[in-house]
Amino acid sequence: MPAKDNSANKERFLELYKTHITRDGSEKLLEYLCSPKCDFFIAPASTRFHGSYAGGLLEHSLNVYDCLLHLCRDSFAIDKFGFDFSDETIAVVALLHDICKTNVYKEDFRNVKDDNGVWQKVPVYKFEDDLPYGHGEKSVYIISGFMKLTRHEAFAIRYHMGFSGEENKTTVGNALNMFPLAAALNIADMEASIFIEGR
Repeated sequence: MPAKDNSANKERFLELYKTHITRDGSEKLLEYLCSPKCDFFIAPASTRFHGSYAGGLLEHSLNVYDCLLHLCRDSFAIDKFGFDFSDETIAVVALLHDICKTNVYKEDFRNVKDDNGVWQKVPVYKFEDDLPYGHGEKSVYIISGFMKLTRHEAFAIRYHMGFSGEENKTTVGNALNMFPLAAALNIADMEASIFIEGR
């Protein structure tokens, strides 16, 4: 499918990553993201919803970063919620929370009627996951194969879907209460998906 030019987004992602994510293994993870084995920079973020176009995943990751950074650096959130997350932690959880969406969207076609009632083939994405390990947990699994996550980072990525996932709601509520970064990432993810990308 035709992609809009996302070279500026890729350049910004690489700059943010290299500036803020410096722990052991981060270079190997970035090497993987940039390799032909991984479609992170050209993958969509979904099949039909937000970012359902080539480069949508990259754009979404940057939008979540912007939303999370704004939330975590807000004086009210710092004062009232005790937000005290490092630049590296914010970059890790925001830029990589949806790494589970790499290599799962395949280009396909679907027949739809146009305005005149004539059937047309239109390009679409279909979802084919060769590693069905869940959503947030799969992202944690992939990242952990390259570098260590703190407990707060792992729980934030694991539960960034909040209550919109399929897991037990009590478990989700407990995780969001125990790990404020998880709640913040969930809010940032929704802000990006609904208010930035949903319009």
